[in-house]
Amino acid sequence: MAFALGLGERLLGVSHECDFPAAARTKPVVVTRTLPVESMSLAEIDAAVAARVGEGESLYEVDERLLERIAPTHILTQALCQVCAPSGNEITRALAALPVKPEVVWFTPSCLEDIFANIRELGAVTGTSERAERIIAESKARLARVAERTRGVARRPRVTFLEWIDPYFCAGHWVPEMIELAGGEDALGRKGADSVRIAIDDIVRWAPEVLIVSPCGFGVDAAAEQTAQLLRQPGIADLPAVRDDRVFAVNADAYYARPGPRVVDGTELLAHLFHPERVEWRGDAGAFRQVRQPAHR
Repeated sequence: MAFALGLGERLLGVSHECDFPAAARTKPVVVTRTLPVESMSLAEIDAAVAARVGEGESLYEVDERLLERIAPTHILTQALCQVCAPSGNEITRALAALPVKPEVVWFTPSCLEDIFANIRELGAVTGTSERAERIIAESKARLARVAERTRGVARRPRVTFLEWIDPYFCAGHWVPEMIELAGGEDALGRKGADSVRIAIDDIVRWAPEVLIVSPCGFGVDAAAEQTAQLLRQPGIADLPAVRDDRVFAVNADAYYARPGPRVVDGTELLAHLFHPERVEWRGDAGAFRQVRQPAHR
């Protein structure tokens, strides 16, 4: 969002997850995670996160000395998900160490309109409102074009969008809305609400015709590896999506897990995966990967 508004030079610190655009990777890292997720399985990550959150412990560390050296006038953070970013407790402790208190801008979106409102708010506090309104208008126009192209489809495919696969987590917040605009139907998704655990029996009963694997915190390569694991799980092989080779791993970090301007690209990508005959994908060719059962290779 900051870079989209032309604030790259004014952005003096980022989190360990900030990797887009490329210039974001050159910024000092103020926030790091406490869990060694690189060496953990998905089930271990889920269990560790649940345990730490349940005990009131933090998942992230703020480099207070670096933050003091930066001396920011504004801090951009969120209060939507304890798993995804520093909570209010870490921010409060970090602010206590600063001689001059910056303005903290909290983002807590639950739908696409909230994301646009966040862009508008950031534009207002940084003097870039004109650019923010232009981004919002262009984004809404693109979403309207997607909706128009998919409105007349003969039928909407049944979709299951998984934000985690061990255990299974359904689509939440803005993602079900993206699926609707793209011409799909996900009965297991929770529109405007948190993603929650679902059972394999729920997925089997819904019998999705398209299966999207979008593990939060991962890019397309890791998503494809996890999708291959998923296809070996009991009950998955007989799903219509698997039989018809309509299983796709997508880049969650780029298009779905992060509430910013690229959710528009993510909606266009879903529309292409659901209705390739109607919607062309002109974005990154590596944004998704079709994953087949080994026997189909």
